[in-house]
Amino acid sequence: MQAISVEEVKKRLDAGESLHLVDVREPHEHADFNIGGTLLPLGRVQQMDIDDIEPWKDEEVIVYCRSGNRSGMASMMLESAGFTHVKNLTGGMLAWQERIGS
Repeated sequence: MQAISVEEVKKRLDAGESLHLVDVREPHEHADFNIGGTLLPLGRVQQMDIDDIEPWKDEEVIVYCRSGNRSGMASMMLESAGFTHVKNLTGGMLAWQERIGS
């Protein structure tokens, strides 16, 4: 699993790049603040209920959570499910809000 910084993701989003972002937080966390990712809580990833993102299996997928811990676990699970280009957003939404803002 590779890591990607909040600055790199922000730069790519600002450039208009279409990214496959996956938010593995809970729905209430996603509702409070998100960067446009597809909501797929960690519990669903653990159960391999990942049909929503299956088409992205061979494309870059950037996984994020609050701090980077849950997304790290989810990234490893997705790799074991055959996803080939998974990146974990270092520091998660805490780092995003601290360095980029809302």
